[in-house]
Amino acid sequence: MQVCCDAAGAPLPSALVSIHIAAGPGEIADTVLLPGDPLRAEWMAQTYLDDPVCYSRTRNMLGFTGTYRDHRLSVQGTGMGQASLGIYVHELITEYGARTLIRVGSCGALTAKVAVRDLVVAMSACTDSSMNRLRFEHIDFAPTADFGLLRTCVDEAERAGTPVHVGPIASWDSFYTDRPELRRRLGDYGVLAVEMETAALYTLAAKHGARALTICTVSDSLVTGDQMSAEERERTLSAMAEIALATATSRDSGPLPRS
Repeated sequence: MQVCCDAAGAPLPSALVSIHIAAGPGEIADTVLLPGDPLRAEWMAQTYLDDPVCYSRTRNMLGFTGTYRDHRLSVQGTGMGQASLGIYVHELITEYGARTLIRVGSCGALTAKVAVRDLVVAMSACTDSSMNRLRFEHIDFAPTADFGLLRTCVDEAERAGTPVHVGPIASWDSFYTDRPELRRRLGDYGVLAVEMETAALYTLAAKHGARALTICTVSDSLVTGDQMSAEERERTLSAMAEIALATATSRDSGPLPRS
């Protein structure tokens, strides 16, 4: 775990290491699943983890650590949008040593070949956000998934008999947009779905030498207008969670060494 220091180089108290998560040393695992909704984080921890312990309730953005099939892992809510996710991912990597991060969220389909209830695995993420334009001085950086995680995820989905779509997605800064024609154009260019977080996740993972992957359930279609019912949403989210957990604990997806 990285220790923060004051201006004189003296270690700060551990309670001050992370202002948004505020977990203690060693309370967060190397591998972290990242749902946007903190209540979904709680549901995943209580449903799938053995002996889950809540390590953070700061701002009600819940985080839990437990074991799944003898593998220690954490589940941390991130909130909505790249700005919110960026805070949690930065602290998880730099202050708690997280090395593998898998987003589990929802998305809207941008093409007719992707239906409601399908799963989308994001190979890359384009974005309308200015965050990377500012970071790279207007160079178009291409945020990309970790190939090992992506390949393992597809293999696990095939073993489970769950079809997935693999390809680029879009990370939008605004949930409601005044330019719906831009989303239609992205679909014409093969972008599968839209959500609000992955470009930031992949960028931060690249910066810090960590691994990242996004797996999303299609909750609605911007092409057909179809939406999942509450019952369907719960059942399909279960399939997504189980594939993410299998990916996170696969021998082919073992944790990177801590830097």
